[in-house]
Amino acid sequence: MYYYGFDPTYILVIIGIIITMWAQGKMKTTFTKYSRVRSMSGMTGQEVARRILMANGIFDVTVEPVAGQLTDHYDPRSKVVKLSEVIYNSTSVAAVGVAAHECGHAIQDNQEYLPLRLRSAIVPVANLGSTLSWPMILIGIFLWSAGSYIGYSLVSIGILCFSLAVLFQLVTLPVEFDASRRALRQLSVTGILPPEEQQQTRAVLSAAALTYVAAAASSMLQLLRLVILFGGNRRRD
Repeated sequence: MYYYGFDPTYILVIIGIIITMWAQGKMKTTFTKYSRVRSMSGMTGQEVARRILMANGIFDVTVEPVAGQLTDHYDPRSKVVKLSEVIYNSTSVAAVGVAAHECGHAIQDNQEYLPLRLRSAIVPVANLGSTLSWPMILIGIFLWSAGSYIGYSLVSIGILCFSLAVLFQLVTLPVEFDASRRALRQLSVTGILPPEEQQQTRAVLSAAALTYVAAAASSMLQLLRLVILFGGNRRRD
């Protein structure tokens, strides 16, 4: 029961926001710090990526620049490691770490890493669920409040769609953690970074991983709120 219009489940939303803001702030601070530290190897992000790919016998993946800041990603469909402008030509420890991380995804793809395959497989349904979830929930709430039973059904379908998006974020976690693990190993075995710089790169990659954890946690809290609000509120005639 909500008193004076206060919805106590908003606490879950607030917690999610705080976690997300903290993780993003941690990532920004750490990346800014180590983006000012030049790697002793003097290699740019693109050079690091090409070195790692070559060292692993991956010759069908290209390295290309992409517009934006921290828009780095690996595209398994076109076999391209895309590095943002602040990574592609930078020689910083942060840039080296990010470039190696994206190559970690390329290595996963080359070795048919199962969680990556699973994530790629659910991308279409996760995108569809993310797009449809809130419109269906909002329309359902409107119809439900107007006394239409179909409103409850729409809300339930919307929650299910949102669950698919949450599932994608959960599957993403082991993929990202493994890519960072592979990145650190490659930077070590290829001799690109000495031990002290590997620790700095680890800090960058750990901060980046926190943003994925925070996003997943925030989405799970939002899903929990939806279930609390609507999961047991089937309309009774």
